[in-house]
Amino acid sequence: MSVKLIADSGASKCSWAILHNKRKKTFQTQGISPYHLSAEEIEAIIRAQVLSEINNIGIDEIYFYGTGLAAESNKKLLKKIFSKVFPQGKIIHINTDLAASAHATCGTAKGIVSILGTGSGIAYFNGKKIIKEQNGIGYILGDEGSGTYLGRKVIQYYLYHTFDDDLMHDFKQKYQIDKDIILQHVYRDPFAAKYIASFTEFLSEHRGHYMIENIIEDGLNDFFISHVYKFRESWIYPLHFTGGIAFAFKDVLKELCKNYELEFGKIIQYPIEGLINFYK
Repeated sequence: MSVKLIADSGASKCSWAILHNKRKKTFQTQGISPYHLSAEEIEAIIRAQVLSEINNIGIDEIYFYGTGLAAESNKKLLKKIFSKVFPQGKIIHINTDLAASAHATCGTAKGIVSILGTGSGIAYFNGKKIIKEQNGIGYILGDEGSGTYLGRKVIQYYLYHTFDDDLMHDFKQKYQIDKDIILQHVYRDPFAAKYIASFTEFLSEHRGHYMIENIIEDGLNDFFISHVYKFRESWIYPLHFTGGIAFAFKDVLKELCKNYELEFGKIIQYPIEGLINFYK
């Protein structure tokens, strides 16, 4: 029986699974993104953080899904690195994070799959492959409904003093930061998107407050208007979601699907869970 190594990676962390003799082992490493790391850095992460978990088990098949892999040049780069680190690998598949979400939620059925995490994206999966997709254009220009999109609203409400007195007080107590610190992180930090998205925790902690609910509902509704509405298949097949934002605010997504008369499908926080079932 072949030994499979499966991975689903974002920019900040990567989830791995080893399937061997009907057993599975899962672990996490630093994120692997060809847009943020050089080939040498990626190889170093795999050798230092992945090989130590494998314990000399021979890997026959590798299925790596990740951010920044829509570009063929990045797919070729990752395949070259894995071929070097795992020369015995007979099969090496490199694919996008949207493909990971599709395989994790749809399996071999048709459906619309959306990622709502730090960033956002959507695709139509025909049961075999992605036929149409609309990737996010980054937290500065878009990524509607994402962690950065919602987190940016939290920061705006605080810096513009839009929050009421209770929320202003709670924000100050929780973060104990001022405008200069926020702006420095947003405009100088190379991982600004992750920083901005971290403020969605404030939303989760204050559910029920009308201002918080407005931010969540408006942000997710913007995703439906900007992305879901552009896929005619959305009215034919179920809508599936993956990612931390989708999981945290699944009640709002269900309500939006109901309001728009769309079929609500599955929500999986971590695609690796569905990928394990898919490759079993």
